[in-house]
Amino acid sequence: MHTTASDGRCTPAELVARVQAAGLETFAVTDHDTVAALPEARQLAGGHGLALVPGIEITAVCDARDVHVLGYWCDEHDADLLAFLVEQRARRVARVERIAHALARAGAPIDVTPLLDDAAARPGAAVGRPGLARALVQAGHAASVQDAFDRLLAEGRPAYVPRSGVAPEEVFAIVHRAGGVASLAHPGVTRRDDRLERWARGGADALEAFHSDHGADDEARYLDAAAQLGLAVSGGSDFHGDDPASSRSTRRALGGVTLPTAHFARLAGARAERPA
Repeated sequence: MHTTASDGRCTPAELVARVQAAGLETFAVTDHDTVAALPEARQLAGGHGLALVPGIEITAVCDARDVHVLGYWCDEHDADLLAFLVEQRARRVARVERIAHALARAGAPIDVTPLLDDAAARPGAAVGRPGLARALVQAGHAASVQDAFDRLLAEGRPAYVPRSGVAPEEVFAIVHRAGGVASLAHPGVTRRDDRLERWARGGADALEAFHSDHGADDEARYLDAAAQLGLAVSGGSDFHGDDPASSRSTRRALGGVTLPTAHFARLAGARAERPA
């Protein structure tokens, strides 16, 4: 799940309230390239008798394409992790600025200054394309966030800017050094099945088989792949918030996708299985 610390629509307090209302008992906050929401979310979760799994979603790059890596149970105070995340957020700012220039060239200019100022005012906050998409909606250049991605921001569209960054293997190592478990996020979206074996050898601990963008065939394929590669399985709704104009809100309803207990136990146990 994501909060306003990155590209979610709910503050940590709002998210915890939604989690409780949905009847969930255990949940993870996995903001993009930041752990800024975890202290507040943990405190609030404890007050409601909820168990928070501290997480993060880190963007790696392979062949100029995004590969998202979920890190669970990392030490959010780890100095190397925090230094790396500062670099990641700087890359995000540079990319947002480049996308803004591309949008202007495409005839859909927006002012990104408020977006960047807001992130700068919140220590550790990260910016990304969803914020740009919402700005496009507000400026009248798109009917919805999904429309903004479909016509302007997605790969192959006029304002798409490839991301620069580190390889997935380096992200696995950073997560491990911080004491965490690394899972490859939504492989059915990333569509790099040809690299799964290499990434398993390179340090991935798990594969996200259960995801809101995965159909039944995807789920079965990645459960089988995880078993074949000796990986644990992760899963979740990838909830970012409600956007009534987007079909993604239905697929990513809070609590709409969960992780079966046996798989959660195996994921948690992956920390103990990794050599020191």
